[in-house]
Amino acid sequence: MLDALRLAASDPLPAGEGGERSEPGEGKRQARARPGQTAPLPLTRALTRAPSPLVRGLSVLRLLSAATLVLALAACGDEEQKAEAPVPAPAPPPAALPAPAPAPAPAPATTPDCRCEQPQPKQALTLTPARFADLPGWGSDDLTEALPALLASCQALLAQPDDKPVGPAGIAGTVADWRPACSALLTLPVDEAVLAPALESWFRPFLASDAAKSGEAASQGTITGYYEPLVTGSLTRGGSYVWPLYKPPGDLVTVRLGRFRADLEGQTLFGLVQGGELLPYHDRAAIDEAHVLSGQGLELAFLDDYVQLFFLQVQGSGQILLPDGRRLRAAYAANNGQPFTAAGRVLKEAGKLGPGQSSAQGVMAWLRAHPDEAWAVMKQNRRYVFFRLEAATGGPKGAQGVALTAGRSLAVDTRFLPLGAPLWLDTTWPAGTPQAEQPLRRLMVAQDTGGAIQGPVRGDFFWGAGEEALALAGGMQQPGRYWLLLPASVAERLPRQ
Repeated sequence: MLDALRLAASDPLPAGEGGERSEPGEGKRQARARPGQTAPLPLTRALTRAPSPLVRGLSVLRLLSAATLVLALAACGDEEQKAEAPVPAPAPPPAALPAPAPAPAPAPATTPDCRCEQPQPKQALTLTPARFADLPGWGSDDLTEALPALLASCQALLAQPDDKPVGPAGIAGTVADWRPACSALLTLPVDEAVLAPALESWFRPFLASDAAKSGEAASQGTITGYYEPLVTGSLTRGGSYVWPLYKPPGDLVTVRLGRFRADLEGQTLFGLVQGGELLPYHDRAAIDEAHVLSGQGLELAFLDDYVQLFFLQVQGSGQILLPDGRRLRAAYAANNGQPFTAAGRVLKEAGKLGPGQSSAQGVMAWLRAHPDEAWAVMKQNRRYVFFRLEAATGGPKGAQGVALTAGRSLAVDTRFLPLGAPLWLDTTWPAGTPQAEQPLRRLMVAQDTGGAIQGPVRGDFFWGAGEEALALAGGMQQPGRYWLLLPASVAERLPRQ
């Protein structure tokens, strides 16, 4: 996805962490200032010895040990922080940036004692029935512009068996519930006069709210934006192309917690196995400063600007412009499971950004203007994204596995909402645009997710690719709400609020 990950100004934006998507994905880094050195800007050169091979095959005893650790972590509500084997002290980086301060000695690993904090109200999705007449702006949107996104999601749904649940715990019914509407959509003409009444016939709107909140605040959330960046790179290392883009390492382990406990469905841990234990995977500092992945043949391409690489990871995907003019897409493949921290938030809390400077563009400008401090800021985002290369045709693929549609695809938290479902969005245009603060109301389709997109009422708006998309995504952090459109057969079975 675009996880992950995103490009939000002061808040994480996809993946899509897409996202961290939204920092926005978590953002388009278009400026391409090149470091004067041939080695990584703030980072040290690769270790001279390759990391020892990791255990790939686990005995039954080791698997049980890893599973037990996972459940212990989940019971406390916090991930255990295991100490990684120390790496040799890195050599000083080139003069562009000073060497980062040495990391403190890792604390010894301990077993969680589950002295957890007082539990907070639990987030949960509440759906309140509504009418299409209740949707602000319904009737003023050109619904045909959303048709490509609707058709793409419908085709993905129709390819599944009828009894497959749609959404977490089957909140949106089964594929059989969607088949009549989706089958009909595929045969409709591209005609507003036909599409609007058809949607009103097949679907019922429900206002989404957060059960952990009360009053009007329950249905109000945050809407950020993300886009697909264009970065410059090469398929081979050389000259200024020194920053590697990695594919997923072979020792990266994915643990789907729902397989251990039903109430953890939709939650995932990433790590590595050492000595029969599941440990947190290497963070950004270990990968780009200590170079623990170097020499393993994981490099897909090399960029000429670390700030571009950083924001490419925040957005979750992007296009690489090669020296011969060709373009390839760096698509999201996996992440290291470490927590995401928005660089904009770090700078804002440190008082380094003034009013109006906390957009994606403002954060990128600050990092480029302060090379001596940039690495210390960026490495606080321990999340690291791994990619795969593919042809740069159509839009990037979101978490549903379909190409995203600019202006009509929305990244959501899939712990609460179903991918492929249409949503009616009510928010405002982002700051810095001619329409700033004016209503932005349109039909969207939930097609992506991101590490920074968390909560029942939380969306990340995909704006497309290029500079214009960056301008829109970079300044978007608006209050908003949305209505989930469910098939009539599902609506009839939902309990009334």
